[in-house]
Amino acid sequence: MQTLNIGEVTITSIVERDGPWRRPEDMFPGYDPELGQRHLKELDAAVFDQASGKMVITYQSFVLRTPKHTILVDTCTGEDKGYPPPMDFPKAPWLEGFRAAGLRFTDIDYVFCTHLHIDHCGWNTTLRDGRWVPTFPNAKYVFHKREYAAWEEATKRGSNPPGNVWRFNCEPIVEAGQALLVDDDYALDDLISLTPTPGHAPCHCCINIRSGGQQAVVTGDLFHHALQVREPQWSTIFDWDPQAAIASRRKFFGEVAGTGIVTLPIHFPHPTAGRIESDGERFRYDFLR
Repeated sequence: MQTLNIGEVTITSIVERDGPWRRPEDMFPGYDPELGQRHLKELDAAVFDQASGKMVITYQSFVLRTPKHTILVDTCTGEDKGYPPPMDFPKAPWLEGFRAAGLRFTDIDYVFCTHLHIDHCGWNTTLRDGRWVPTFPNAKYVFHKREYAAWEEATKRGSNPPGNVWRFNCEPIVEAGQALLVDDDYALDDLISLTPTPGHAPCHCCINIRSGGQQAVVTGDLFHHALQVREPQWSTIFDWDPQAAIASRRKFFGEVAGTGIVTLPIHFPHPTAGRIESDGERFRYDFLR
């Protein structure tokens, strides 16, 4: 996916990295190899690299251009954070993609974070003169207030994700007065709103886009791979609360299946955008091509 139109909203993908990343048996503790192989034979070829036996995982942001605002959703891993391998991949592609989209950092009005994991808030800040400062000087950053509080508390306990995510990517935004700490029902306007989908992170949220009778949803890390559409009970090793994540996926799939709503999972490879459809007792993911 490069550009998608939902009514009056134009959505552009900015990719930081893509390609084979992890084996499903390493990603999903409940993975059933026999069942997984059966599903992989049926899934779109874009989602799995047969040669390496690894899932294809993309790291990307979405730019939403509405008639009123320019919004950045999830900011990938960023640079200068000192992340360990394998998160130390080159960050130049994201910067190049941002410029190719005709954007400057000053153009962003709002930054929405579906959650505050390492790969979804990295470009929130930039290192300048030894200090982390907001990358987007004119933007308000939308954080779920309980998500923010949970990572603040985890940091105080010393339970930090790699790169000290809260101190590097989140606290400086609040100190700069650019944060909006919001509740479950937050809506920016009649086009952009949140839906809580907790589990992967304490207060993970999806971003709803509604315009011209059409709807799309940026699903963040509600699901990382098309295998989880087939098997919603396969939570990842990164889930804060695996059972809550399962419940959120099942609820979401049941609500959107067959509705025509376009889904935009952050980690799905090109063409990324697709629709959830019912498939017997399961669901499937159909890419928009």
